[in-house]
Amino acid sequence: MPDCLRRGPWRHLSDLDVLHSLAIAVLACVASGGLLFVWYFVRSLAIARHAPTTMQRARTLLVFGKRLVGGHADADYLARISRAHEQIAARRCERVFLLGGADTGPTEAAVADAELRRLGLPAGIEVILEQSSVDTLENLRNARDLLAAYGRTPVALLSSRYHLARCALLARQLRFDFELVAAEDRFVPSCARLRRLALEAGYILWADIGTRWARLIGNRRMLERVT
Repeated sequence: MPDCLRRGPWRHLSDLDVLHSLAIAVLACVASGGLLFVWYFVRSLAIARHAPTTMQRARTLLVFGKRLVGGHADADYLARISRAHEQIAARRCERVFLLGGADTGPTEAAVADAELRRLGLPAGIEVILEQSSVDTLENLRNARDLLAAYGRTPVALLSSRYHLARCALLARQLRFDFELVAAEDRFVPSCARLRRLALEAGYILWADIGTRWARLIGNRRMLERVT
């Protein structure tokens, strides 16, 4: 299996329910003449362009991990960590959840924690590591379990701009009270970023249409995967 399919939702492609939802999403996209994909792409682009860079009402920050490269954070992940440190230093949050495990070696959460401590953490900030998830949905599910000890509280979801639309969709399905925070100051279009955004839009289409279909046919097993 290619490395790009070993993590994230793609690793579940052998599951019949997952294939069922993917088939429905593809059929819906084809039936719309591709306009459905265009709509999700434009929506994802709008979120990427307009997401704020500071926390507003939430006091709890969730920082999404990113696959490590040789055990180290890449530029995108370092941008997320840097933005998290900025929020912490400005005293905009009381606690930070660092999300992300690893197949082998150091976890994404542990690498982020080490970098935050290198940058300097003020007294009184609570840092919680979630180190068993390997995709965005697992990030949020595990964070939801950890957050149960604090009651229902608003959270800020911090990630790269191209990733925020997916975070928002899944957080909404999991019934989070959330706001978004972008790692980068602004979205600067490039071929690589637009390709990544197109991939994200495709996943969002699949997740959203698949969920709507599962609700329509009353398939609890499919719904349990995303709620």
